[in-house]
Amino acid sequence: MRQPPANRIAPDAIKAWKIAEAIVAGVFWLITIALFILTFIFEFSYWYGAGAALISGLCTYLFVFLLPKLRWRRWRYEVFEQEIYIQHGILIVSRTLVPMIRVQHVDTKQGPILKNYKLASVEISTAATTHEIPALLEEDASDLRDRISALARVDEDDV
Repeated sequence: MRQPPANRIAPDAIKAWKIAEAIVAGVFWLITIALFILTFIFEFSYWYGAGAALISGLCTYLFVFLLPKLRWRRWRYEVFEQEIYIQHGILIVSRTLVPMIRVQHVDTKQGPILKNYKLASVEISTAATTHEIPALLEEDASDLRDRISALARVDEDDV
């Protein structure tokens, strides 16, 4: 069996993912508050609000505090001359090999949360799908994009 890839994504990915998930959790909490207001206005049972608060609290704990750390521990990647090896997943670990000969183009992307931490993601597009290596340092993402692009071009010339 092959060894796991050696390279990890940036540790600040945990902070960025926590912020993104906190925004989603905030929406759940707003819905919970709205449900409590509706139960007060229409005199519904308070169990609906209590259930929504329990679900919101559980989702907040899981998605904001627990899963980003586990997600970061599992994310690894490595670029070889002939392929890109990506490993990710929490319960089900997915190991993907992307042959360089199949790479059509490589992009970097950066949203406002990643930009705040000087991070960027690398997207590797093939004819079938797109693979992403998330939350690398901006300089590392740019270097990786250029390296994959150069390796993919060399493979196309050989064929």
